[in-house]
Amino acid sequence: MRIYLVGGAVRDRLLGLDVADRDFVVVGATPEEMRAAGYRPVGKDFPVFLHPRTQEEYALARTERKTGRGYHGFAVDADPSVTLEQDLERRDLTINAMAIDERGDVVDPFGGRRDLEQRLLRHVSPAFVEDPVRVLRVARFAARYAPLGFRIADETRALMRRMVDDGEVDHLVAERVWAEMRKALAEPAPSAFLRALRDCGALRAILPEVDALYGVPQRAEFHPEVDTGVHVELVLDQAARLAPGDDLVGWCALVHDLGKALTPADELPRHVMHEQRGVAPLRALAARLKVPAEHAALGELVCRFHLDAHRAFELRPETVLKLLERLDAFRRPERIARFLLACEADKRGRLGRADDAYPQAAYLRDAHAAARAIDAAPFVAQGLSGEKIGEAVRAARRRAIEAVPRPAGGG
Repeated sequence: MRIYLVGGAVRDRLLGLDVADRDFVVVGATPEEMRAAGYRPVGKDFPVFLHPRTQEEYALARTERKTGRGYHGFAVDADPSVTLEQDLERRDLTINAMAIDERGDVVDPFGGRRDLEQRLLRHVSPAFVEDPVRVLRVARFAARYAPLGFRIADETRALMRRMVDDGEVDHLVAERVWAEMRKALAEPAPSAFLRALRDCGALRAILPEVDALYGVPQRAEFHPEVDTGVHVELVLDQAARLAPGDDLVGWCALVHDLGKALTPADELPRHVMHEQRGVAPLRALAARLKVPAEHAALGELVCRFHLDAHRAFELRPETVLKLLERLDAFRRPERIARFLLACEADKRGRLGRADDAYPQAAYLRDAHAAARAIDAAPFVAQGLSGEKIGEAVRAARRRAIEAVPRPAGGG
């Protein structure tokens, strides 16, 4: 039995990054030997075990053979005769196909170390085309490592395009798409995820509502970048900057302008009513990918009301209160912070505007705090009951919002 540290832990150690999770491959062992050594089996599709003390994952070395389309179309062989190189060869990228043995030596049969130095995301073998999830994974790694200068190798990009042309990505199940996309939205440069998918044609197949935004013009005085798809890329990266690692804010950034793809051609480059038009494609996308309920709900709220946030200084106190009520911000106060982060990302996600101030966020936070401080107890003490209490609380909240100072000249 020989044990190797593998995968992302090796890659990130060689990049000088913090290693969050460690995975191990065991060569030359059977499931029975693993159980006898105290390891607890947890794998469903192939033999994976938890270490009895550290609870880290140890997988038996295995090969995979394509038997059908999609993610589950594989036959797995975890015989003790499977070598480390055979196990590494089935992996997606060379930078993920390295190992470190028990002496601390790096095992690198496919040039992963060289590709780290050259900042290349390159496939290990032609078997890359057998798993459509790899298209998403490469795009996700592009989102993670773009700030370090990584790019997708030309030959790997060509394989990704071939997988799209062959219809492989059409067999991706919603859960797998969302799992990879959710991670990508939490990476430092989510725009690279969209660009990688669009470059190989997968964006049109997987996220047609987003792909439709590219080439749609906007008014240059408000959007110097003009192209709506490019705007969404900029907003995504601003969301990653303002809310690092928060895929919920990233999702809101991704879907906030879907309605602009539905603007009639004779209205362009203006986008009147795009907030309302965006609700239907957003709901379709959220349902298809089976996104969590809060992602679907907050994404829709940002889509519908981001312009209200931008116009906050122009709104009457009554309208501000209605906005807070529509956000359900009194029962769910945590929502206001993420809503405003997504709106700020939208405002800053414009060419040359990345460092613009967004005082609307502070004003709306203060308005929310002032209104939330209103308590029903004094009105109960006055003898009010039923609907009268709610009316009195709402009127007091409106007055509290009215008292919140606004920047001179509307910001």
